[in-house]
Amino acid sequence: MGFDLQFLLPFIPVFLVALTLHECAHAWTALQFGDPTAKWAGRVTLNPLKHLDPLGTIFMFVVHFGWAKPVPVNPANFTHPRAGLWVSLAGIVANLGQAVLYAAAWHALRHFMPTALLGRGFISTLLLVGVMVNLSLALFNLLPLFPLDGAHVVENLLPRRQAYRFSRFSQRYGATILLGLLVLGYVSTTAPLSLLIGVPRTWLTQLLLNGF
Repeated sequence: MGFDLQFLLPFIPVFLVALTLHECAHAWTALQFGDPTAKWAGRVTLNPLKHLDPLGTIFMFVVHFGWAKPVPVNPANFTHPRAGLWVSLAGIVANLGQAVLYAAAWHALRHFMPTALLGRGFISTLLLVGVMVNLSLALFNLLPLFPLDGAHVVENLLPRRQAYRFSRFSQRYGATILLGLLVLGYVSTTAPLSLLIGVPRTWLTQLLLNGF
């Protein structure tokens, strides 16, 4: 998907909503488990300006890779031993839920107003982008590399000793590995992130739009 104007116009609202709901889900879930840190930071909100990282947003438009401001969490406040796992999964679930809703709207239009999905109109592009952007964010954040949600998910699933070792390794090398995977996709014919994210995204998109 190139960043032509016909793509960019629906991409902007989809991206802002996807990122906002992802981060808000983290903050809201942490609050439900007894940690008000994100609430005090003003992150339990649907205002995208509270979640956007300026540089991460620019990168998203330029190199198709970006990030939001991390949601502050204090695990010492959690009232449940598995709270960290649910807080980490919350953003991923929010994006998967949005992908399903965009797909449901696609199927509703295909049934009741099939002409709305013809060609590359705004509505058809918006729904397709909605599915793909949210699946991309969910799959990307599932990668077990710090600072992504997947690293925190793995850490919360491992026994304490292994979790500690994994956390140390991930925090020390995760960001470097992630950057290396990104750069490798631009300087060589091998694109690891396209395999890790693009392949399952394509399969899931086809499943959501054609597999019902």
